[in-house]
Amino acid sequence: MDEDLFEKGLAARRNTLGEEYVNRNLQQADDFNLPFQKAMTAWCWGFGWGDETIDPKTRSLMNLSMIGALGKMTEWEIHLKGALNNGVSVDEVKATIHIIGIYCGVPQALECFRSARKILEAEGKL
Repeated sequence: MDEDLFEKGLAARRNTLGEEYVNRNLQQADDFNLPFQKAMTAWCWGFGWGDETIDPKTRSLMNLSMIGALGKMTEWEIHLKGALNNGVSVDEVKATIHIIGIYCGVPQALECFRSARKILEAEGKL
């Protein structure tokens, strides 16, 4: 593994998802999933998020759209918190969910709204 890419990814991951969340994930990793945690940090966060062509806020909106389309709501909630950290507004979250509804269906938009409400209320945004 490219250690520089891992370190770059670790910084990007912590900036978006928060140091506590990232540290907890890495500390809870074991022989079974630690290799994946490291590879994902290097690839997704170092290579993907480390490319400065797209700013973090835009990247967060893209992630919410794609993860919402996939219906992976646990990850969606994690990335919603990260999106808020990256400056995404409640109105931008709402507009993103509207697009998810148009392209992925109303049931998926409803799931996103449910998850968003839970996170936004917990974060004091609603």
